[in-house]
Amino acid sequence: MIATHSDAPEAPTSAPKAGTPATEVADGAAAGGAGVPHVVGRVDDVPPGEGRAFVAGDVQVAVFRLRDGSLHATQAACPHSGGPLADGQTDASVLVCPLHLYAFRWTDGACTGAAPPVQLFPVAEQDGALVVTV
Repeated sequence: MIATHSDAPEAPTSAPKAGTPATEVADGAAAGGAGVPHVVGRVDDVPPGEGRAFVAGDVQVAVFRLRDGSLHATQAACPHSGGPLADGQTDASVLVCPLHLYAFRWTDGACTGAAPPVQLFPVAEQDGALVVTV
């Protein structure tokens, strides 16, 4: 499931530095194996209708802020040919890779063509910060 700014978790009492875990997690894994949340930047770093590349822990991700304000995150490289997905075009339903125009659905990461699916990550706004769980 893709978290949006309206699904943001409770704000922490102090924001962690960018690229560090956003919450303390025992034994290096989030409860239930859901991943570790990382602050990757500020929401304002991603203009409406665009995407930007970030590093969450040791994972390269592409974060998008749609014109409706919703946030989406995926792997940074296209599984077809390694294209920079953060430079792709997007709307409310798909992300289009800038190299070969493969479209990937935001609902499940599946490609509408022949490419393998992209990995999607939960993303939320927390006190103006972008928090991506990987």
